[in-house]
Amino acid sequence: MRPHVELIDEKDLIWHRAEFQRATGSAEQRNLSYDEEDGSASLKVRFTSDWSRPAGVHVADTEWFVLSGRITVGDDELGPDGYWTAPAGVWTPPIRAVGGTEILLFREGGGWGFDLADGDRDFVRPDQELVVLDTASMPWIDVKDGSPMRFDLGGTPVPGLYIKLLHRDEKTGFYTRLIKAKPGWREVPLAHHPCSEEAYCLDGGFEYNFGTMWPGTYFWRPPYIRHGDFTADAERGCTWIIRSDADLVDWYTENASVSMAGDATNWGPDFPETAAPRFIEPVRSKSIGAWANPSYQ
Repeated sequence: MRPHVELIDEKDLIWHRAEFQRATGSAEQRNLSYDEEDGSASLKVRFTSDWSRPAGVHVADTEWFVLSGRITVGDDELGPDGYWTAPAGVWTPPIRAVGGTEILLFREGGGWGFDLADGDRDFVRPDQELVVLDTASMPWIDVKDGSPMRFDLGGTPVPGLYIKLLHRDEKTGFYTRLIKAKPGWREVPLAHHPCSEEAYCLDGGFEYNFGTMWPGTYFWRPPYIRHGDFTADAERGCTWIIRSDADLVDWYTENASVSMAGDATNWGPDFPETAAPRFIEPVRSKSIGAWANPSYQ
């Protein structure tokens, strides 16, 4: 159970003490999205001192993406755009972070539990393993060749999008990717799909039916919520890290709108000091401002 968050600017959020077990050093986190039932979370983490943790296994599927600073995962040193992921129960080597480093941390299917261990848990599948990537050195792949979307079930590759696929679960289809839209990229209709989707803007800017994105803005959207009418920044385009919990399929709607029906009984023009009801809206932070047109969804 995660609330629909769309949109927030992470700078609007308060810092909490970071949720790490068996670690040395200090860190704090901003909760971009949090599942209070199972502990799944998407977090902005800042290490406020040099930090380290010995080898072991996570309770949750875990991913880190480096925004600034440096970390070390075993023998691999990662700077900005560095990435690693370990499914639940997969052995993870010792990790170190330099004070001041900032990351995005994603947990799926569990909380912050971490146990010391010298190998994988028995339930780990053969295809599940630690992945460590320097994504800055990876090539951008055209969407028609690199997308995890199931084009056979719906949706079309829109020219002008480029992808770096970081992780995909062979069993569930859950994936993480970097995606870049060229300057001025457009996709007009609204779409919905049978998977959740979340994104954190890394660079550039973006306009769509829920508002405006800029670096540091974020959403987490449940399945089947319509969204679209996309326009990337005319000069910089837009780059995001995006995650979805299953195979992606886009089903499109032209001329999309929703309405609120009913007969007013004690409010309206004939009843001074009354007000009309409002549409249900997702969580939005103060810097995002009011939703310009909540009926456009």
